[in-house]
Amino acid sequence: MTETTATPELEQTELQPAAETAPADQQSAEIIPFATVRGQAVVDLPKDLYIPPDAMKVLLAAFEGPLDFLLYLIRKQNLDILDIPIADVTRQYMEYINLMQELSLELAAEYLVMAAILAEIKSRMLLPRMEDPENPEADPRAELVRRLQEYERYKQAAEDIDKLPRIERDTFPVQTDGSQITVDKPLPHVSLPDLVAALADVMQRVALTASHQVRMDALSVREKMTLILDSVQDKEHVLFTDLFKLNEGRVGVVVTFLAMLELLKQHLIEFVQAAAFAPIYLKVKQAS
Repeated sequence: MTETTATPELEQTELQPAAETAPADQQSAEIIPFATVRGQAVVDLPKDLYIPPDAMKVLLAAFEGPLDFLLYLIRKQNLDILDIPIADVTRQYMEYINLMQELSLELAAEYLVMAAILAEIKSRMLLPRMEDPENPEADPRAELVRRLQEYERYKQAAEDIDKLPRIERDTFPVQTDGSQITVDKPLPHVSLPDLVAALADVMQRVALTASHQVRMDALSVREKMTLILDSVQDKEHVLFTDLFKLNEGRVGVVVTFLAMLELLKQHLIEFVQAAAFAPIYLKVKQAS
């Protein structure tokens, strides 16, 4: 048995019913080869040709319905959807339907309904029309054209939506646990200009709360050093501005600041900041 691959797209042109007296060469001239095997055009189907039934099943499964199938036939021949040659389209559609039935394929009822609609439109196109300018007769193809255009719009919209990125198909979300990630963030170095700026802020606050004092006890840098050490000794850190007593006036602010610098010089305390331009804190310097 000879096996060849037959394309499901039948390329034969519509054969006109020839009269009994028509010459044989005129009929053969109207036939177009439906396949090419090893460079040779094949016009007649071999009697022992075997077409696997699954071949047409694959073709039928590629379409979503009779409108999709009909639109394929129209686009394949570059036909104008607004001026469908209903005879040619009906013929090709019926050729596919008949071939599928010969292969014992179970066709959906909607395919047979479309075949009946095409046959009805074809018969209405063959009937003579009454020319009435006031009440022109509607084109029998109008309803079919409307349905095809509507289906084509929805199909194109579905294809455009399918091209959009989709989660779990084109992109995949990734989740990570950041609790196990540790980043050592070094504290900024407290420079002398930062200390001067903080001192200037305290001096401005003192000016707002300055009052006349008749008598003031003498202030000692050593005493302030002891008070500062006592304040930071039992705490993790103390705010720089909290160590100043505004009621002591400018002199008290200056003495307190000198005491801080002396403690810093003796490596007993250190200044720290959580971030740049953040409040300055004092803490006991740990022995290295």
